[in-house]
Amino acid sequence: MYGYYFDSTYLLILLGLVITLIAQAKMKSTYARYSQVDSLRGLTGAEAARKILLINGVYDVVVQPVSGTLTDHYDPSKKVVNLSEAVYGKTSLAAIGVAAHECGHALQDSEEYIPLKARTALVPAANFGSGVSWYLILAGVLLGGNLSILTEIGIVLFAVAVGFQLVTLPVEFNASSRALTQLTDSGMIDSEERKQVKSVLTAAALTYVAAAASGILQLLRLIILFGGNGRRRR
Repeated sequence: MYGYYFDSTYLLILLGLVITLIAQAKMKSTYARYSQVDSLRGLTGAEAARKILLINGVYDVVVQPVSGTLTDHYDPSKKVVNLSEAVYGKTSLAAIGVAAHECGHALQDSEEYIPLKARTALVPAANFGSGVSWYLILAGVLLGGNLSILTEIGIVLFAVAVGFQLVTLPVEFNASSRALTQLTDSGMIDSEERKQVKSVLTAAALTYVAAAASGILQLLRLIILFGGNGRRRR
């Protein structure tokens, strides 16, 4: 007779979800709080970004607005610091903190920071892995037999995507460290503002930590379920 079966590995997924939700809530609340606090110098995110680039002799990077919320990012292929509408023209501490963080990536690029180069190199493989891994895992489980190797290949590809998340961590933490240093040393923020900007950047960094932790937990579940034989024995 078959009774009800509780798969305890679902607890790993639940834990990852809880960690992610907590990090996202922390980020949103912190960002919202300091979006209402204007910097004493009255610089916009775009002005702060351009000043950081100028001070460091980075003249080939463009600062431009991009639509959306929290869509800020640095594009190393185009040498562009993209700042969202809530950052580009705003004078809040959150805005200049985020702008400085993205400039931190631009500085990493100009100095050929190895972790950034590694992350950039992993992007195609990570995108491919995250895109097809679950299809292969499912196909291997459903088809079984000799085709169970598809599950193992899927797990390997998923591991590549998780590896990308891990490589991302030092890149993001370093960019935030550079941002605080640049803003402080240039006199764009004072010591009290530094603490507030650090709160914003720390909250943002936690979302990357949460994403990596969630990915690791999912990978662990896959290994527990299918590791060794390509599929779970029942």
